[in-house]
Amino acid sequence: MKRFWAGLLCMVLTLSCVAADQTGIAYAEEAQKESEQIHKEKEADGAVELSAPSAILMEASTGQVIYEKNCDEKRPPASVTKVMTLLLIFDALKSEKIHLEDEVSVSEYAASMGGSQVFLEPNETQTVDTLIKCIAVASANDACVAMAEYIAGDEGAFVDAMNERAKALKMTNTHFENCNGLDKDGHETTARDIALMSRELITNYPQIYDYCNIWMEDITHKTKKGTTTFGLSNTNKLIRHYEYATGLKTGSTGKAKFCISATAKKDDVELIAVIMAAEDSKKRNKDAVTLLNYGFGRCQKYEEKSCKKEKEVPVKRGVEKTVKTKQKKPFLYVDTTGADLSEIKREVVLKKKLNAPIEKGEKAGVAEYYLGDKKIGCVDIVAVRDIREVDIKSVFEELFRLLVL
Repeated sequence: MKRFWAGLLCMVLTLSCVAADQTGIAYAEEAQKESEQIHKEKEADGAVELSAPSAILMEASTGQVIYEKNCDEKRPPASVTKVMTLLLIFDALKSEKIHLEDEVSVSEYAASMGGSQVFLEPNETQTVDTLIKCIAVASANDACVAMAEYIAGDEGAFVDAMNERAKALKMTNTHFENCNGLDKDGHETTARDIALMSRELITNYPQIYDYCNIWMEDITHKTKKGTTTFGLSNTNKLIRHYEYATGLKTGSTGKAKFCISATAKKDDVELIAVIMAAEDSKKRNKDAVTLLNYGFGRCQKYEEKSCKKEKEVPVKRGVEKTVKTKQKKPFLYVDTTGADLSEIKREVVLKKKLNAPIEKGEKAGVAEYYLGDKKIGCVDIVAVRDIREVDIKSVFEELFRLLVL
């Protein structure tokens, strides 16, 4: 009987998605035009008009906040919670604790989850890869719990890991009570914290886009009752109807209202827009599009393509007299003022000497960046190799070398 209702629901969802496509395209185009007009009108004073009570706009590569509105107010995040669930899944994949082709057995508890689901049956098996699709595309609560149990043994242990990961990311106003975002007292976060975990996910695991850009796809249920298919339909309509959209996760419950962490990329600028507690999905999506267009209209990025090599620095009491240095990482800067970034100047300040022993990566100076008279950032300059301190052994080695030569 559960299969019958699952199949019927799948047919209804498919038909509704086809119908929604026609209105969705018109709505998205209207929202984009309207938000672009808002940007033109408000650009002078930097104002943005949103209906949602809490929001943030972040540039992904630097983490720079471009816009915020009550972004530290604690609120239930609904299924946007699954950004952290996915982050822990990809952490487990990276460490090879799990693999995409692993078969996951679904527990009775996981299969009992309400809300958005893919109607997994107890003892049914699905691959990790398929369950990620179920979470990223269809926001499946049952798939979340199945993966939590597979990775950590039970949901409680997995949620503990979620909270530890949040703490490490300095998500200071976040506490998770479950892995799927169903309403529960104490399960809360903020727009800022959602942006932080979203940035961590897309920066470290860009392959998430391979999943959250799936519009529709079928999965296969194989149980003792037989084989059936279930159609996944993406809950994030911006993927289809906003040209720069790349992800990431929607969510809605009665308590949380309508939330989204929306990622988008235009040229070399990648943005994260978080909306919380919008009154309905249309207002949520409209606010997200407004923020993203606002950001794309204001942001320009300065990015060095490689790490620059610097002068050698003298070494005191080292087996070598100098050590080569280089910039630790390329400099990134996001401007929202319309400044001429070709005017950025770079000044290098190196230490007069380094004392041996020297470890590779040890700070040897700093590269400072200026736009006009304003310092806009700096990057460490570091030693490129280890240098041993002079000792008896090194003295004899040098004498031997000289005698042989």
